[in-house]
Amino acid sequence: MTSMELRLRMHEELNESLGVRIKGRAGTGDTIVGVCYRPPDKEDWADEALYRRTGAASHSQALVLMRDANHPDICWRDSTAGHKQSRTFLECVDDNFLLQVTEEPRRRGAMLDLVLTSKEGLVGNVKLKGSFGCSDHEMVEFKILTQGSEEGKQQDHCPGLQESSLWPLQGPAW
Repeated sequence: MTSMELRLRMHEELNESLGVRIKGRAGTGDTIVGVCYRPPDKEDWADEALYRRTGAASHSQALVLMRDANHPDICWRDSTAGHKQSRTFLECVDDNFLLQVTEEPRRRGAMLDLVLTSKEGLVGNVKLKGSFGCSDHEMVEFKILTQGSEEGKQQDHCPGLQESSLWPLQGPAW
């Protein structure tokens, strides 16, 4: 496995995001993995910048996007939301054909810590691992599955991915 910096030639400043492109084995294609945090008081322009980046990244063969959405009013079962910002986020998810794969609510019945993917079956074994320190956020563990893995035998798509493989996604990156 090798990783490389992902650049989409965009110049918006986007805080609190991180990403990596994982080079796939011959014939399997690359996987883009992104992590972002959306503070509850984020401005519309910051959301729009993130949605443009999500749209560009979703054109890759495989995308896994983890984010603390801070949209507690979203009902994932019905794909509905009460607030305009939440509805716009749902539109981004729908427009980019992303699937939300976390199943358990995180805080007060709301699913805030999300794992989104562009391909069904790309992510498996999603587990809650408790909170990190004093944070009210849950650690979410999952596996990125290889293409063509035998049914019932899940393989880790990115063994050995280390912290040094990740970089801040500010300026033109991601």
